[in-house]
Amino acid sequence: MVDQGSGADIIYPNLFKGLNLKLEDLIAYDSPLISFEGKAVVQKGQIRLPVQSGKEVVNVDFIVVDVYSPYMAIMARPWLHTLGDVSSTLHVKVKFPSGDQIEELIGSQFVAR
Repeated sequence: MVDQGSGADIIYPNLFKGLNLKLEDLIAYDSPLISFEGKAVVQKGQIRLPVQSGKEVVNVDFIVVDVYSPYMAIMARPWLHTLGDVSSTLHVKVKFPSGDQIEELIGSQFVAR
């Protein structure tokens, strides 16, 4: 999920386990994190991972949380700004410059619902 309003890139348990990451791979992260429901979320730590978007690869600092979510990750302002992305939640698209062209990531309206 791309969330233009969030200041933190988040990884949820399914992706953390799917990437075969271990708790010892994490570094400490102690800043408060508030969920969509307005409740404090206990984070497991932080990890820097490479993320490929089209041809571009950028390192992203993710906060790892251990709560249920229908999403595997939330890509937020830090990732958007690093790539120079422009996102549209209405169109479920992200566009960003890559070399001398514009790349486009297209999501699914059906899956987003």
